[in-house]
Amino acid sequence: MIEVRNVIKSFEGRTVLHDISCVFEKGKNNLIIGQSGSGKTVLMKCLIGLIQPDSGEILYDGRDLLKLKTPDLKMLREEIGMLFQGSALFDSMTVMENVMFPLTMFSNLITIEREKRAQFCLERVNLHGAEDRFPSEISGGMQKRVAIARAIALNPRYLFCDEPNSGLDPQTSILIDELINDITKEYNITTIVNTHDMNSVLGIGDNIIFLNKGQKEWVGNKDQILTSSNEALNNFVFASPLFKSVKKAAVSEEFAKEFPNG
Repeated sequence: MIEVRNVIKSFEGRTVLHDISCVFEKGKNNLIIGQSGSGKTVLMKCLIGLIQPDSGEILYDGRDLLKLKTPDLKMLREEIGMLFQGSALFDSMTVMENVMFPLTMFSNLITIEREKRAQFCLERVNLHGAEDRFPSEISGGMQKRVAIARAIALNPRYLFCDEPNSGLDPQTSILIDELINDITKEYNITTIVNTHDMNSVLGIGDNIIFLNKGQKEWVGNKDQILTSSNEALNNFVFASPLFKSVKKAAVSEEFAKEFPNG
């Protein structure tokens, strides 16, 4: 679990995060959503230590990220897996070498053990047989799966995913969402996903935090979002005609349950 307490962040006198407090739960898909400029990317960068907040606390199972000394901070970072927006694979390395990279950098495993672990991770994301191919030789969806395999190679307790479906077609996006969801549940990981993909929100949103102009506007799950009365949230999530119809159907169903006799 990751707890954020009263985090404030400003740039050149402009406050980007206004006193943010929230909880990212273990074993759940925790989604951060919001319009461009809402502060969600800044919040994620604060969570992983790329940006230092002006004030507040970020607690990883009770450990304050902002107060950790270098040795403890190094240990914490070894517990974190990161899935970058563009996959960020090394073009000059094979699929197997990409997945082995964090094991080589941060583990004490011998070569045969690193290879065994990397092979297991590739099989876990259904990429058996792609070990010797280079990123340029596989599709965008396969590259994303390699990136997931690399992100879980060190058995992370915390998994951060930055726009995991960026650039993918709808069908592949669903497969990536399902894979992230399966891994989160199977290994009981605290997963945080920064996304603007409403299919992901309605598909795997166990715990959703909606930021609006740097403020925490709404918190709930994928079921609660369908019947929310928050105007800013509804304008963001249900902007398209398709999602408006989903919202309307959900509200009608909720009304029918509440007043079964009309």
